[in-house]
Amino acid sequence: MAATVFTVVTAEMLPVGLLTPMSESLHVTDGAAGLALTATGVTSAVAAPVLPLVLGRLDRKAVLGGLMVLLAASAFAAAITSSFLVLILTRILMGISIGGVWLLTVSLARRVVPPHAAGLATSLIFSGIGIASVLGIPAGAYVGELAGWRWAFAGVGVLALALSVALSIYLPSLPPERAVRLCDVREVLRLHQVRVGLVLVALIVTGHFAAYTYVRPLLEPHIAPALIGAFLLAYGVAGVLGNFLTGTLRPTRALTLIATGIALTALAMPIVGTTAIGALGLLVIWGLAYGGTTVSTQAWAHAAAPSAPESSSAVLVGMFNGSIALGAFTGGQVADHFGTPTVTWLPAVLATVALVVLYVTRVRAE
Repeated sequence: MAATVFTVVTAEMLPVGLLTPMSESLHVTDGAAGLALTATGVTSAVAAPVLPLVLGRLDRKAVLGGLMVLLAASAFAAAITSSFLVLILTRILMGISIGGVWLLTVSLARRVVPPHAAGLATSLIFSGIGIASVLGIPAGAYVGELAGWRWAFAGVGVLALALSVALSIYLPSLPPERAVRLCDVREVLRLHQVRVGLVLVALIVTGHFAAYTYVRPLLEPHIAPALIGAFLLAYGVAGVLGNFLTGTLRPTRALTLIATGIALTALAMPIVGTTAIGALGLLVIWGLAYGGTTVSTQAWAHAAAPSAPESSSAVLVGMFNGSIALGAFTGGQVADHFGTPTVTWLPAVLATVALVVLYVTRVRAE
């Protein structure tokens, strides 16, 4: 399941490391190329809360295998197209798979291990996100430099097919504990702490992806293109460490550290990030800070609605992926109209607002 999360996150984030060659090959601006991430995020945001309603009592093991086949097909289609419109359509299909896989792996983690190991299992599954940053995205950037961006998408397709087979062999049967109904989702949304968690996800994730989607154009004026993959590797290693470190903290404290790290890094980027050493150091801090976002927000959602794990995960994953889409789109608009370096102000502002929300929530709780 961790490998499956690794694959879908790599597929979703490939444009981050390949933005410049993709935009040049398809004859669009960097901001337009960023829509490849937006399209996937929007579709994932819609798919995550809707899929539990339409899947009914289908075995989640079979659903996961089918979603990985869909991911493979969309990746292969993206690899061979020469049309930007067709690329966006393939990314929409990819978004359905990504939203479903995120939802199911999050909500099923506690069912494949003993109860006492559920927390560690969830962190392990979410480590697939950080490992995608460590291996998947930098590998995509390296492949893009050596053989072209299309081969990176083809590689994801092969990996997705292999995992669809592995899931069918190694996962136990996972029928839903009960069918999710629309009223279950509505009930979860009535919970105050769930709504606060969704606001925090929107602020932190939108701000992060407004800048991170365009990290390659941000770095290119200051470092050689051949080093982009290495710098993204350093970010990813830090992200894996951040995932496990913040997974041991209470959600409120973890999210406070995450928002603080993102805000400070974004503010420092235009000043310190103009040298190779400075940019590398900031990327490591950025990775440490953001790396624990998924596990911390999931812990928040579980604490807010412990009796409705699939419904709370559905709304969380929907907001998470919608925020990825909004961040990529907003960052693209800012980059195209005001210049790429200005995108770092977005995470600085939004992460600061998240800190205010956390402070107000803590004061009310006391």
